[in-house]
Amino acid sequence: MTTGTSSAKSSAAACWSCGAAVSGEQFCAACGKIQPPAAGADYFALMGLPRKLTIDPGELETRFHQLSWKLHPDNFVRASEYERALSLERSSQVNDAFRTLREPVSRVEYLLAQAGMRREGQQKQQAPPELLEEVFELNESLDELRGAQQQGGDAPEMAALSRRLQTARVNFEEKLGEVDRELERLSAEWDRELDAGASESSQRKLMERMNGALNRRSYIRNLVQSVQKELAEA
Repeated sequence: MTTGTSSAKSSAAACWSCGAAVSGEQFCAACGKIQPPAAGADYFALMGLPRKLTIDPGELETRFHQLSWKLHPDNFVRASEYERALSLERSSQVNDAFRTLREPVSRVEYLLAQAGMRREGQQKQQAPPELLEEVFELNESLDELRGAQQQGGDAPEMAALSRRLQTARVNFEEKLGEVDRELERLSAEWDRELDAGASESSQRKLMERMNGALNRRSYIRNLVQSVQKELAEA
C-alpha cells in the first residue's frame, strides 16, 4: 500500500490504494478507499451541484449532512493513519464548501475567484462615481466628529454630528441593500445564461458586471462599518 501526505497525492488520477482510475470522487469505486481531494476542487461539484448561483438551501444542507456523515472521522477510527488524515481533510473541505455556498454573496465571490477575478488584497477600493459627492460629505462629517472629540465638543454639537452620521449610515445601508438586489438579478441572469448555453465571452462579461457590483458592495460596507465604529466611540 502506498502512503504519503495528502497534499502530495491530491493531483493523482489513480486510487492511492488499488490504482484504479479516479477523478475527484470521495471514494474509489473499485476498492472503496477514501481519496485525497482533487487539486483545485470545485465546491459546486463537491456538493453535487451545477455551477448556478441560485441554490435551494434545504437541498444544500441535505447534501452537506450526507457528505459529512460519509466522511466523518468516526467512520475511520480503525483505518490507517493516512486514511484518518484524508477523512479530516475531506471533512474540512466539505465544511468550507457549505459555508461558502450557503450565502448568496459568498457564492458569487467564489464563482469569480474560481475564474481568477477575485484575488485577496487586490480588489479596488475606489468610491463609485455615483457616490463621490455623498462619500465626500460623509468624510467631512467624520472629520468634524473626530475634531470635536479631540477638542471636547459640547453635548449639543456632538449630538448633531452623531445624528448626521446616523442619517448617512442609514443611507449607505440602503445602498448596500440595492447592491445585494442587483447581485440577485445578476445571479438569476447567470443561471439563465448557463441554461441557454451562453458562450464563454458572454459569461465573462456577466462575471465582470458581478465583479463590479461586488467591488461597490465592499466599498459601501466598509463605509458603513467605519461610521458604526465612529458612532460607537463617540
